Amino acid sequence: MERNLKNVLVVSFGFLLLFTAYGGLQSLQSSLYSEEGLGVAALSTIYGGMLLSSMFLPPVLIGKLGCKWTLVLAMCCYVAFSLGNFYASWYTLIPTSVLVGLGAAALWSAQGTYLTIVGNMQARKTGQVGKDVVNQYFGIFFLIFQSSGVWGNLISSLVFGQTPTQGTVPEEQLQACGASDCLMAVASTNSTKRPSQDLVYTLMGIYTGCGFLAVLLTAVFLEPVRDAQPEGEGEKQAPPFWSTLLSTFKLLRDKRLRLLILLPMLSGFEQAFLSGDYTRSYTTCALGIQFVGYVMICFGAVDALCSVLFGRLARYTGRTALFALGAVTQLACIIALLLWKPHPSQLPVFFVFPGLWGMADAVWQTQNNALFGVLFEKNKEAAFANYRLWEALGFVIAFGYSTFLCVSVKLYVLLGVLSAAMAAYGAVECMESTKAAERTKPAEEGVTQTKL
Repeated sequence: MERNLKNVLVVSFGFLLLFTAYGGLQSLQSSLYSEEGLGVAALSTIYGGMLLSSMFLPPVLIGKLGCKWTLVLAMCCYVAFSLGNFYASWYTLIPTSVLVGLGAAALWSAQGTYLTIVGNMQARKTGQVGKDVVNQYFGIFFLIFQSSGVWGNLISSLVFGQTPTQGTVPEEQLQACGASDCLMAVASTNSTKRPSQDLVYTLMGIYTGCGFLAVLLTAVFLEPVRDAQPEGEGEKQAPPFWSTLLSTFKLLRDKRLRLLILLPMLSGFEQAFLSGDYTRSYTTCALGIQFVGYVMICFGAVDALCSVLFGRLARYTGRTALFALGAVTQLACIIALLLWKPHPSQLPVFFVFPGLWGMADAVWQTQNNALFGVLFEKNKEAAFANYRLWEALGFVIAFGYSTFLCVSVKLYVLLGVLSAAMAAYGAVECMESTKAAERTKPAEEGVTQTKL
């Protein structure tokens, strides 16, 4: 197998194992640890920690340890979170949530940097266009990674399959489901008993094992890589510590990045809505909690398939067409969710929305990462650190207002963020087209003068 592709597959399967565990745990936090809001507090702590660490940690860690060992160290933080869930309390979950928050920004920045470097290395080796190979590698990664949503939810559904199911949902409760949900009616009839502690231990053991395998796979089989430097820069003195520390913020001087920060924020908003609000206010409210895992499996499966498809399509259609597809798909879903009144008799519809949402999310995940890698190739670490910073901010804001805004208001907020993000992205594409035209013009003039 080709060497760079092998490294992409090692990273991809490492993330698959890691997020099979973490994704399943994340989905269960608010259900397993509802007492005193421990589960929600753990999730908020994770994204708060990620928000803070995104500001400075990734460029420093990647600069000191390199991409490979940054990935290994960050994965260990996720394994600690799985261990903390064995004996869940404020003293175990909150500290390990802080660790995940600190490790998450470094993990994703190292992943984006690593894939961009090996993509460009492969492009130079084969004479292809760099951004095409980078797009393809991100597509392969997200195909494998997004399937973790399938396996994580399937494992928890099978282990907790002995939990009792609910009876018929009263019509009065159905009236408060969907966009009408303002958290006034507590869906107590939809709640299920907490699984036995033995089942919890079994699930945590499986998840912790997946995490350990991810660490071992990455540490043993992933090859370290260094970004190619122009000749004569090999002995260049390393930048001062504070310069590296603040490189994340210094990149915000670039007008393109200031416009593009809405894209990762949109990613945070839309993922938070699906995992937090759609599952609770649509699926659990009308069908019951036992359907949440299967709904999220549908999202993960479509997301995974579309990720590899869009990674390959991008070289033929260009990224603008895919961004347009993602925007139109998500816009249609938002409008439909505002109008739809969920009812148990409409079972297939509950799976259609996550499927379409997964298709749109596949665009954001593959194309956003590739866009940041291509536009900010010389500052990849800081660019991907910014990406995770603003994505985490989207999650924090969405989780922050989750408990006191009606679902309809949240959908309107999401609609506004989507519109603003697409307008900003369009502006960046116009700027890039203008730059390309300016670079081409002098070259064409030179050819004309030569002919004369």
